[in-house]
Amino acid sequence: MVKTTFLKGVMIMGLLAFVTGCSVGGDIEDYSEMEPKLTLQEYFNGPIKAWGIVQDRSGKITRQFFVDMKGEWNGDTGTLTENFDYYDGEKQNRVWTIKKIADQRYEGTAGDIIGKAEGRVNGNAVQWAYVMTIEVGGKPYNFKFDDWMFQMKDGVLINRSYLKKFGIKVAELTLFMQKQNP
Repeated sequence: MVKTTFLKGVMIMGLLAFVTGCSVGGDIEDYSEMEPKLTLQEYFNGPIKAWGIVQDRSGKITRQFFVDMKGEWNGDTGTLTENFDYYDGEKQNRVWTIKKIADQRYEGTAGDIIGKAEGRVNGNAVQWAYVMTIEVGGKPYNFKFDDWMFQMKDGVLINRSYLKKFGIKVAELTLFMQKQNP
């Protein structure tokens, strides 16, 4: 009896890990016909303004912030500088190096990214998968990001990020970006 209960528990945990480990935005191929088409080198070139929120797993907003970004490309390699201004007074900077490695495939690195971010573009969407170190309560933790961006009209891009720890979603980030005139 104890063995059967234990096995059921393991099976349920395995199923839960599988379900929560799947990408929240679906498959990038689902967006192949969506318009307007997203070209990373075009959108992330020049100045961009962004506004965002972080929500805990219950949906409560825990942080609000503004981001001033600037992208520059040299061939298939781009640099995206992000300057975060949190409403609680904290400031943070991140510099991404993004490289096009194949048709519709990108890699990205930054100081707080573990390894490389892997990006795939199709239609109006880009999906990034990476692990980022974030300080919580003065201690560093690594979170897995399932990061989706969707090109809209009028230079707007909507970004939804799902943060996971041990395969379980612990937070969501929503960011609205708007391309600025250079």
